[in-house]
Amino acid sequence: MKRYVLRMALFLLALTGQAMAAELTLGPSDVVKVTVYNNPDLAVETRVSESGFITFPLLGQVAVSGLTVSAAEKKLGTLLETGGFVKKPQVNMLLTLAQSQQVSVLGQINRPGRYPMDARRGLMDVLAMAGGIAADGGDLVTVVSTRGDKLSKETVDIIQMVRSANFDHNVELAPGDVVYVERAPRFYIYGEVQRPGPFRLERNMTVVQALSAGGGLTARGTERGIRIKRRDQAGVLQTIDAKHDDLVQADDVVYVKESLF
Repeated sequence: MKRYVLRMALFLLALTGQAMAAELTLGPSDVVKVTVYNNPDLAVETRVSESGFITFPLLGQVAVSGLTVSAAEKKLGTLLETGGFVKKPQVNMLLTLAQSQQVSVLGQINRPGRYPMDARRGLMDVLAMAGGIAADGGDLVTVVSTRGDKLSKETVDIIQMVRSANFDHNVELAPGDVVYVERAPRFYIYGEVQRPGPFRLERNMTVVQALSAGGGLTARGTERGIRIKRRDQAGVLQTIDAKHDDLVQADDVVYVKESLF
């Protein structure tokens, strides 16, 4: 159910266009399309060079790296007017490929990779662009950001954010950020169960629910004497006699004994 809630939230965010256009800074390898009103001969689509310049008709090499789109429009307009080429030019620039403005989305995601920040985007927007969290993905998403010389890390509980409809933690991303989707925690079950092996650990999962995930008991299995092998904080392996309503923890190993009768 919670996976459905998350998919719907990502889908609705993508449809409603939560990402709004923003003033992004131009950089090397970005591709821009420039038009000048009533001057079709000046229309050009060009790439920002590694040194930060674009080639524009009549003006030649113009430095735009580090400028916002609107600042670059203004600069081109000023150069066209002061050079006597166009009177009161109306310059429009469209960022068609934001190669220098990207975030990396890694981990348990359907389409991991680098995605352009050609608009103002939050964490949920970028997860939607990357196809959503994969089946093995967990509820926790880590965002690593660099602002100036400061490196920061924030862990966001996606499911809790959606369920509470509180998007204060829908982190606004910036170029260079890294989004990492953790693998879902697991537990292991073996012994007299139909399907022994590792399984996804759901929130507040009890021992009885863990038995159900394992397909239930075999004909020789018994619900009495179930044991959990669990490592404590010091890494020491402990064996716990489990009750039906005990909560299973990440990396627990649940053992179902054979009935003596």
